[in-house]
Amino acid sequence: MNNIPEIETNGKARKIYFASDCHLGVPDAESSLIREKHFVKWLDEIKLDATEIYLLGDIFDFWFEYKTVVPRGYVRLLGKLAELTDSGIIIHYFTGNHDMWMFDYLTKELNIEVFRKPIVKEIFGKTFYIAHGDGLGAADYGYKFIKAIFANKICQWLFARLHPNFGMWLGLYFSKSSRVANGDTDEVFLGEEKERLIQYCKKKSEEEHFDYFIFGHRHLPLDIKISETSRYINLGEWVKSFSYAELSETGLELKFYKK
Repeated sequence: MNNIPEIETNGKARKIYFASDCHLGVPDAESSLIREKHFVKWLDEIKLDATEIYLLGDIFDFWFEYKTVVPRGYVRLLGKLAELTDSGIIIHYFTGNHDMWMFDYLTKELNIEVFRKPIVKEIFGKTFYIAHGDGLGAADYGYKFIKAIFANKICQWLFARLHPNFGMWLGLYFSKSSRVANGDTDEVFLGEEKERLIQYCKKKSEEEHFDYFIFGHRHLPLDIKISETSRYINLGEWVKSFSYAELSETGLELKFYKK
């Protein structure tokens, strides 16, 4: 079992929270700021009993860290994250397909550990398989090829040679283009047989037991039974559903934030 830090929770049971896919930055600065304020308000509320927070990727719709430049904006969120880690709350950040060019800024400035691959963790006596969810499972070879290119150090070095004004514009342009191309398909449940992450969980369960699979990426809040003792939780997103997961010693629950 992982060690839960001793944090003042005002007499309330200690809890761990999971959220993902805010996609801050789109579709425009005004609406993004509204969602950012909602997310910060949620973080401010859960700090009363949170001991750990897992952010499972795509919090930003595009992110690239130049050596001395970070993306403009998001000061409310970054300030709140700094406040939380300074208070002793542990925050874990998983890179997604939109913010995979997250390097060491969060770690050095905010004391947040950044993960690029799935992790296995024991919490409250239960085993968790945690990841953003992109690229897992069979097929989707086109995306996996593109992801390998983006993860290439040479490609990252070449992109860093672009002026930040042009580089950030280019990244957001392609990010928005991808979202327009997908339309509302990310919000349609395809059925268990066609949902790639559900099939991935079932196959993974045949190799090793996990009490919970927790992913982001798929823009649907989902709580799917994988077996009699295993569940797949998809966190949904903070664009329309404003969903998250809350874990305590009594169990895990998928919830929706009331703005």
